[in-house]
Amino acid sequence: MKTLALLGVAHIHTPSFIQSILDRPTQFTIKSLWDSDPARASIAAGHSNCIAVSDYREILRDESVDAVIVCSETNLHRELVVAACATRKHLFVEKPLAISAADAYAMQRAIDAAGVIFQIGHFMRSYPISRQLKEWIDDGALGTITRARHSNVHHGALAGWFDRGLGWYEDGFHWMTELERAGCGGFGDLGAHSLDMLMWLLGDVERVTAQVDRLLGRYSCDEYGEGLLRFGSGAIASLAAGWVDMLNPRPVLVSGSGGIAYVDNGKLFVKSDNLDGADGGEWTDLPDALPHAFVLFLEALLGESVPLISAKEAADRSAVMQAFYQAANSNAWVKPQIP
Repeated sequence: MKTLALLGVAHIHTPSFIQSILDRPTQFTIKSLWDSDPARASIAAGHSNCIAVSDYREILRDESVDAVIVCSETNLHRELVVAACATRKHLFVEKPLAISAADAYAMQRAIDAAGVIFQIGHFMRSYPISRQLKEWIDDGALGTITRARHSNVHHGALAGWFDRGLGWYEDGFHWMTELERAGCGGFGDLGAHSLDMLMWLLGDVERVTAQVDRLLGRYSCDEYGEGLLRFGSGAIASLAAGWVDMLNPRPVLVSGSGGIAYVDNGKLFVKSDNLDGADGGEWTDLPDALPHAFVLFLEALLGESVPLISAKEAADRSAVMQAFYQAANSNAWVKPQIP
């Protein structure tokens, strides 16, 4: 039995994470939680069958707590993560790791020095199509990759998902639209997943540019945007993300000197002379899905050998996203601050 606690319950994915833990009562228990909003903490504690504490340090001083789950507002991540590392608690951190590259790499250094199990909430790597694309790219089935596209969008702003009264809390998840606490708007929120995918597939980013904008004026942050990335390999990619799209029918395309693969309404299509039967039609022989990133973290706590995302990978993605926003503000190409 592993004992868990939550440092922050503000994130919109918190209810699903708590349910994942409660679904495994013989393996995990939630002992306590903390949040910057005491009322929010009390509500979440009621759903979690645990106690809410007024000071997160009480959780970190508790030697019976094996791991903590950080679902706070993004601007609190650095304080909470560094403090957790000082007590060698294993860590799951909701994405993005940080608002800035400086905060992200400070956390990476603390995580690596503590030697704890770490995972971040990028879940798209577990999809069967994602795993297939990774295999083809790594095996050279698509040749030298020249360009790629990835989009991650929904209609959350149009539907008012972040407004008062949504979900467990009276105030909903409005903080995710406030730049001081979230660090970004729709482009950075959903684009974090697309960015993880593109960097996982294509490697290191050399420079980026982007444009972000608002449509509704409902929130003070950006609601949508699109960026361009130049990778060290020479590949060029585009990334689209935001909260004002009704559908996302063609989220992925990867093109190379030896073939092309793309997703259309959830189906994978591929053309490649390097793959038997890859004549441009649908490819259905896909790898099995892996569990969600959070479930992989739970399995790692139990000693299972599972693929996790490193603190360095998480920090690099924060640095690139910061560069995107700097590029949007300056209307220029920006080199990410990756050490």
